[in-house]
Amino acid sequence: MEEQETKVKERTPLQLKLESLPPNPGIYQFKDKGGKVIYVGKAKNLRNRVRLYFMSKPVGPRLEKMISLIRDLEIINTDSEVESLILEMNMIKQLKPRYNVNLKDDKSFPYIVITNERYPRVFPTRKRRSDGSRYFGPFADVGAMKLSLKMLRDLFMIRTCSLNITQEAIDKKKFKVCLEYHIHKCEGPCEGLVSPERYNEMIAEVEKVLNGKTSTLIKELEEKMHSAAHNHQFEEAAQIRNKIESLQVYTERQKVVSEDLLDKDIINFVKEEDDACAMILNIRDGKVIGKRHYYLDTVEDKEPDEILESVIFRYYSENTFIPDEIHLPEEAGSTEESIDALKEWFVKNFAKHVEFRIPKRGEKVQLLAMVKTNARFMLDELKLQRLKREFIPNSVTSLKRDLRLTKLPRRIECYDISNIQGTDTVASMVVFIDGRPKKSDYRKFKIQTAVNEVGRPDDFASMREVIFRRFRKIAEKKNISLPFQEETPEIVFSENTQPNNDPSFDSIPDLIVIDGGKGQLSSAVKVLGDIGLGELNIIGLAKRLEEVFLPGAHEAQSIPKTSSSIKLLQRVRDEAHRFAITFHRSLRDKRTLKSELEDIKGIGKLTAQKLLKEFGSVEKIKESIKENYEDFEKRAGKKAAERLKLWLDANNM
Repeated sequence: MEEQETKVKERTPLQLKLESLPPNPGIYQFKDKGGKVIYVGKAKNLRNRVRLYFMSKPVGPRLEKMISLIRDLEIINTDSEVESLILEMNMIKQLKPRYNVNLKDDKSFPYIVITNERYPRVFPTRKRRSDGSRYFGPFADVGAMKLSLKMLRDLFMIRTCSLNITQEAIDKKKFKVCLEYHIHKCEGPCEGLVSPERYNEMIAEVEKVLNGKTSTLIKELEEKMHSAAHNHQFEEAAQIRNKIESLQVYTERQKVVSEDLLDKDIINFVKEEDDACAMILNIRDGKVIGKRHYYLDTVEDKEPDEILESVIFRYYSENTFIPDEIHLPEEAGSTEESIDALKEWFVKNFAKHVEFRIPKRGEKVQLLAMVKTNARFMLDELKLQRLKREFIPNSVTSLKRDLRLTKLPRRIECYDISNIQGTDTVASMVVFIDGRPKKSDYRKFKIQTAVNEVGRPDDFASMREVIFRRFRKIAEKKNISLPFQEETPEIVFSENTQPNNDPSFDSIPDLIVIDGGKGQLSSAVKVLGDIGLGELNIIGLAKRLEEVFLPGAHEAQSIPKTSSSIKLLQRVRDEAHRFAITFHRSLRDKRTLKSELEDIKGIGKLTAQKLLKEFGSVEKIKESIKENYEDFEKRAGKKAAERLKLWLDANNM
């Protein structure tokens, strides 16, 4: 008995929860040691489904890794599997667990929206709002969307204004008809010249076109045309006839792929390793009217039912039109329970019964194959785009080889010191990512420790200061005690960069380049060693002979002058030099201009700054005094103008 009690006590909370799972439908959440949800799933029988993870051997390394991270379990019981499906999808959308299928668009596609107004508007948008408006799309082909919108505005008298047309505004005659009314592009709802009923009848026709029900609309219009002609309303009949002819031209452009007139969506996908692409082909009245694709990742160990559920739930949650049939690939044949739950979901959310088909032969199988081919093309396109982003230039790989680095120098930082006779000493930090400059990560430094004990410029001290200020944040994050904590001079940050949260200072470079010889390199190496970052790759690049020095080496590194790696280093060094010189000149010019004005009796620092802001430079101030003193006096002020003129006359300028 005592042994049994000991075994019970040794059981973890997770094991106890697994033993007490109910055989009911619901969802389950796996959590890691930090309490973060890493996976959300649904089950018809929670007890059987959840315990299966721990009783059978995991299929695939990703699933094995997930199971090893599980430390806690939470369940939510539901009344039915469809409730489980809805709750599961909502929780995945909200929590974004690490091991669930991650479904995403490659970009934001536009919609055509019909607004929820007395006189609705029709226009393109990329944002969906919960205001009762109806959205159609999204449109992967923006050009086709614009063409459809132009056709709708040519055929139907849709208002293009954004006026808030209420009955009160019409009664008060707040608005007047515009040019669109006079050229017969609008029926003038702003003045109440068309009733809301008639206008919304037209909007219903627009909605049929957007839903791909053009053939149905043509039949309805033909009946109206015959009725108008029978009642001797020949002008109205002629207008309807012209509309029918335009719609027939529009439908002829659409590809016919099915003889039956059922509305159907064909869904298929391709999976390759951890990536997948799902494609939805929309067929209305037997014609292809559009398509949509989604990219998915974290799918290596996922079954087809989980992938298809994610796609179906996401796609139809975003669309207002629900087809009569949805065709799925043969892989979905083993997912009858999931299909039943999806059918219930459509009935519950859209009040429509949708038939799920898994074709075995004929044109429907060919359509599925065509959709899969398109999905394969889109997945290959995604992989190609990734290759372009991940492309490493030859110069970067050559640099790794020539310097015998342990990893590719993808992020290179270069530092340069600039001064003239010890005044306005500055430093620059430039960043190259994969051989290209990343100017948003450039940084400028004002140096204060610029002279040695005899008052001469000390580039070594300046370099020590810059390296310390740049890397102290990384050292502090690693909890390394810094050997010297003196107050450092102010860093000049680029625009829109906050000093206390500088993203550029969070990154660790793969290679540090010091513009200078062994002396500057030794100064930088000393600081990195002192703050516990001596493992970073660092080199010195001397200007005179383009020599590359490594820490501790007496001789320069032998790199062929024709190598692409040395050319990359030269580009990096030249950019750092340019950036430092530009900053130095701007500081020197400001200091020179301000001090020249401030030396004038009666002109203080604030007045000097106002004058420079108003006129731009001392030379322009001189020109303004000589060319039009009265105008200068108005802009500079009477007292300041008099003192400046006296200063010019006294110095014969």
